[in-house]
Amino acid sequence: MRVQKVSVRRVAASGPGDLAGVRALIAAGELDPRHIVAVMGKTEGNGCVNDHTREYASVMWAGLLAEALGCTTDEAHHRVALVMSGGTEGVLSPHFTVFSRSWVEVAEPSAIKRMVIGCAQTEAFSPEELGRLDQVRATADAVRAAMKDAGLTDPADVHFVQVKCPLLTSSKVGDCLSRGLEPVTRDTYESMGYSRGASALGVAAALGETDVGTLSDVDILSDWGRFSSRASVSAGIELDSNVVIVFGQSTQSASDVAIGHSVMNDAIDARSVRRMLREQFGLDVDAEGGAGERLVNLLAKAEASPNGQVRGSRHTMLNDSDIHSTRHARAAVGAVLASVAGHSALYVSGGAEHQGPPGGGPVAAIVRLQPAASAA
Repeated sequence: MRVQKVSVRRVAASGPGDLAGVRALIAAGELDPRHIVAVMGKTEGNGCVNDHTREYASVMWAGLLAEALGCTTDEAHHRVALVMSGGTEGVLSPHFTVFSRSWVEVAEPSAIKRMVIGCAQTEAFSPEELGRLDQVRATADAVRAAMKDAGLTDPADVHFVQVKCPLLTSSKVGDCLSRGLEPVTRDTYESMGYSRGASALGVAAALGETDVGTLSDVDILSDWGRFSSRASVSAGIELDSNVVIVFGQSTQSASDVAIGHSVMNDAIDARSVRRMLREQFGLDVDAEGGAGERLVNLLAKAEASPNGQVRGSRHTMLNDSDIHSTRHARAAVGAVLASVAGHSALYVSGGAEHQGPPGGGPVAAIVRLQPAASAA
């Protein structure tokens, strides 16, 4: 039988355009560019509307892939899901996590579940669709398509869904108004939250975490009781459609990695992460050095608690006029997770609208399997 084999590499970067480490892996034969299906990067910009480090990294990756695959950069963008998240505040270290997928023949299904991956993309959104039910429904359809690409039929086998979504710029707002239509907001920064929130609710709808039939436009960034425990959404200026990556577990896999997930209930909830690593993967997170070399990466969402408190103590992140709260949240959660992982090249994304409970967020772990290990 023919099954997926997923490989994952975490590669350090000296800047958003630094692909020297990736090129070295390719030259050494350790990474086949033909098998790359997705890249998740953390770049050192501000993570806001004008963070062009995301676009720069995407352009550099598209150029490398076009050169290696003999295609155009536009074709490279469609063949590989490029998700760049800006903001490496605090101890977070810029890096790329590269996902490769090949197909191999095996005699029988795996005795344990291993990681599988699937990708899909929506059509380009018009400005008036962002942050509204149109984006929710399109994202849900794309999640289902990515599940099919991963070979998954049961939402319970989905452990993490990464989405890259667009935002509104002043020109997009102007285009919308020129056609007599009103965008969900005229504030370009606020549009990032609306786009993330609508996309996250699309994930929730596809995974059965909420009923899209009872959802209305006004519920987006309003009904905080609706959220996905497995969605991670990053907004950016570099695209007009939603890119969706589904990570799951299946016995129809020969991968040497597994993925599991949990939910941080607040920004300092290291306990939930430690419990996940211990119970799902048998990692001794209290050993010197943290989770050790088996932990490839932690993927997490972060936000400042909207009630202005963390476990009863007042925080000031929402009142800081110099640094936006999303940047504070990335730095705080990044430090908490780095203390668990034992390294700081972690994928922590800010802005967790409808992604986990208010003030918290989903977190997933990608872990290398030991020869005789079992996976969740």
